[in-house]
Amino acid sequence: MAEPVNLNRFRKQKARAADKVRADQNAVQFGRPKPEKDADKAQTDKARRDLDWHELDP
Repeated sequence: MAEPVNLNRFRKQKARAADKVRADQNAVQFGRPKPEKDADKAQTDKARRDLDWHELDP
């Protein structure tokens, strides 16, 4: 005779797998760490400032 199966375990495993898939998708979409974002922002701000310094006054 077969052993009884706990259906809650399988339901929870399926839910965990779905959550992991969604988390992986979000990591790809939004997954840049804050220091990396700050560094990019600082680099673009510096480039903009440098460009402003080279403008000719009319």
